[in-house]
Amino acid sequence: MDKFLSDIEIAQKCKLDHINQIGEKLGLNTDELELYGKYKAKIPLSEIKYSQIEKSNLILVTAMTPTPSGVGKTTVSIGLADGLNKINKKTTVVLREPSLGPVFGMKGGAAGGGYAQVVPMEDINLHFTGDFAAIEKSNNLLSALIDNNIQNANGNLKIDPRTVEWKRVMDMNDRALRNIVSGMGGKPGGMMRETGFNITAASEVMAILCLAENLTDLKERLSNIYIGDTYSGEAVFAKDLQAQGAMAALLKDAIKPNLVQTLEGNPAIIHGGPFANIAQGTNSVIATKMGMSYSDYVVTEAGFGADLGAEKFFNIKCGYSGISPKCVVIVATVGALKFHGGKALDKIHEKDVEALKKGLSNLGKHVENIRKFTVPGLVAINEFPGDSKEEIEEIMSYCTGLGMSATVYRGRAQGGEGAVELAEKVVKVVEKFQGHYTPLYNWSDSLTLKIEKIAMKIYGASRVEYLPKAKQNLKKLERIGMNDKPVCIAKTQNSLSDDPKWIGTPEGFTLTIREIEVAAGAGFIIPVTGNMLRMPGLPSKPSAEGIDINENGQISGIS
Repeated sequence: MDKFLSDIEIAQKCKLDHINQIGEKLGLNTDELELYGKYKAKIPLSEIKYSQIEKSNLILVTAMTPTPSGVGKTTVSIGLADGLNKINKKTTVVLREPSLGPVFGMKGGAAGGGYAQVVPMEDINLHFTGDFAAIEKSNNLLSALIDNNIQNANGNLKIDPRTVEWKRVMDMNDRALRNIVSGMGGKPGGMMRETGFNITAASEVMAILCLAENLTDLKERLSNIYIGDTYSGEAVFAKDLQAQGAMAALLKDAIKPNLVQTLEGNPAIIHGGPFANIAQGTNSVIATKMGMSYSDYVVTEAGFGADLGAEKFFNIKCGYSGISPKCVVIVATVGALKFHGGKALDKIHEKDVEALKKGLSNLGKHVENIRKFTVPGLVAINEFPGDSKEEIEEIMSYCTGLGMSATVYRGRAQGGEGAVELAEKVVKVVEKFQGHYTPLYNWSDSLTLKIEKIAMKIYGASRVEYLPKAKQNLKKLERIGMNDKPVCIAKTQNSLSDDPKWIGTPEGFTLTIREIEVAAGAGFIIPVTGNMLRMPGLPSKPSAEGIDINENGQISGIS
């Protein structure tokens, strides 16, 4: 890879194929594609071929606990898909859409990197096809209906405004909106109450869109959104406001997955974008099934480390959709291992075998976690300039000791060619595995047992403590019939524990549940740990400061 070219410069040098050519390569009826210019299209839900899904091989890409800048799961996913296509395996990569929060915040874009990218990169990272905007509008329509009902005496549901948990959303990191007072301005302003904003990726509407099987299912899930309680203590849902029809109407196009391409002209489907630290962290069920309808292999990823995205992928997404991966790729980097071995973040590019050795147990814990789901896996070492041969060999040796195959992935620098070795190993794993994933818990388990199984078996906690508000929430969940739903724990991505500063492999800690939120429409409960926030803030030097556009409309600075 030319070290002088940024990700966006590499993407802008690429000659893109017309999206109809990508559709033809996939085997889609291109007359049915809904084009958004020359290089983007939406695929109608009618194009899913359910009879073909079981014949496809699903590959899940997850990771060790990342650094604040990540470890490159998306880059590995894209490169692996290109590598599989290079060895004549018809493959589609299926990913989440980037949120503008990270794009303008700390991590930057989420369209891959180097020579393993999906394009048009700027469009994908910015407004794309408008899905996030539609989700935002749908969410905020419900907010408006709630406030209108509280204000309007005629036909009032007698919603107690103090119990309303539903918040407005926007796709931006804006800490000033976390907690606000709405309805100010006297009688014309409405009923004053405390509320706030979440980021769009944390909206339950996003989670619902990514779990829905079709428009009918979407509307049903929207109708089941829990809003709050009446003054008499009765639960109020979106269907009580007759909100689901209008909300679904706003999502009529957003529910359709988006077709784009990799730098090497291979199909890529990108759809939905829930965060994995506060939601299920994976693209839509519809997008995954669309890819599986037309491909021998589908590569997808789940956000952050295996303790978050992969756990939720298995226990929530697979549980609702019926799909099962046949191989899990665990991404690790030399830098992240040194970081978890105690090396300062700004020093992780310096050679330090001892720090790397100390950090290897973090990778080992994630290998252990994946094995709990009984799906075979392997480790991909995402190579960066400056990684030493000695450090790479140390990781390879450690993985051998775990009985886990490891491969150096060079897709960032070489594209699909740098992922061929990984692709060949993935194929061997898939061809040997004839089984199905095993869930970590049964949905029929008690809520506390489900939470404790995740905390102890996946995170490494010794016990779970429920603060008073969480205990109250448990009673409410029982009252509204949520006991038999899966669990989606909101936890920091920076540590296996609920303390973001506790790097490495924490053991014997207490996981503290602050409160438990209801996602009745999505169909899961959200125990909130530590200081988790659903509206992030910008860092002291946000990525937005480096983004620009020239007089010709060419964007720079997104990476």
